[in-house]
Amino acid sequence: MAEEGVLVEKADRTVLLTVNREAALNALNDRIMLRLDEIFRTLEDDEDSLVVIITGAGSKAFVAGADVLEIKSAGSGRTAFITKGHQILSRIRRSSKIVIAAVNGYALGGGCELALACDIRIAAENAKFGLPEAALGVMAGYGGTQLLPRLIGPGRAKYLMLSGTMLTAAEAFAWGLVEKVCGRETLMEEVRSLAGKIASAGPLAVRGCKRAVDVGLDLPLEEALRSELEIYDQVANSLDAEEGLSAFIEKRKPVFRGT
Repeated sequence: MAEEGVLVEKADRTVLLTVNREAALNALNDRIMLRLDEIFRTLEDDEDSLVVIITGAGSKAFVAGADVLEIKSAGSGRTAFITKGHQILSRIRRSSKIVIAAVNGYALGGGCELALACDIRIAAENAKFGLPEAALGVMAGYGGTQLLPRLIGPGRAKYLMLSGTMLTAAEAFAWGLVEKVCGRETLMEEVRSLAGKIASAGPLAVRGCKRAVDVGLDLPLEEALRSELEIYDQVANSLDAEEGLSAFIEKRKPVFRGT
C-alpha cells in the first residue's frame, strides 16, 4: 500500500495529483495540505506543465472533508489552523495552471472547497457535494462561503450550508456546481481527454483566458472589458499567436513554445 499523501504523475503537459488517504476517505490532514502547497509552489516554475488534475484515491471519495480530529485538537489555535488551509486552497485557485477536479465520490466540507478552488469540476455519477460544517458547530473556512454562492447563487449556497444537505452529481450539474457528469468507469478517461485538449492549445492563450475570467469577475463590466483587451494584447502579440494563425492557414498542427 502506498504511503498516505499526494501521489504525483506527469505526462503530456498534464500533472495528475491523487489525494491518497483512502482509509480516511481522503480527508485533508495537515500533511496532505502542506504537500499540496509544496506541489503548487513548485508547479509555478514548471513550464512543461499546463494542466493539473486533482482526484482522490479509491472509488468512494474525492475528499470527504478536512480532518475533524485535527481541527478539534487545534483548540484555541483553530482559526490559525484553518487560515493555513484557506491560504493553501487560495494558492490552488490562483495557480497559473488550469486545475480540474475529477470528483470520484464524496466531496464534502474541505473536499467540496478543494473542488471549488479548481477551474473546472467533472463529477462521476456517484459523487456527492456539500458543506455540512454547521452541523458540527463550525462553518466552512477554506473559501466555501464565498466561492459556492458565486457558482450557484447565494440562496442555494445558504440552503446547502445551513441545512447540511448533500447534492447528487446530477443536482450539482443542474445547479451549476459541476461542468459535466459521467460514469464512474469513464471519469478519468473524460478528464484526461479534456486535459489533453487544453494542454495542446497555446499556453499563453490558455493562461490568458483563465486570467481574464478570474480578474473580470471582481470588476465592473466596463473595467472587465478593458482588462480583457489588455490581456488579449499580450497574447495576440506573442510568437505563439503567429504560429497558431500560420498553422491554421497552412493546414498543419501548430508547435507552441509558450512565447
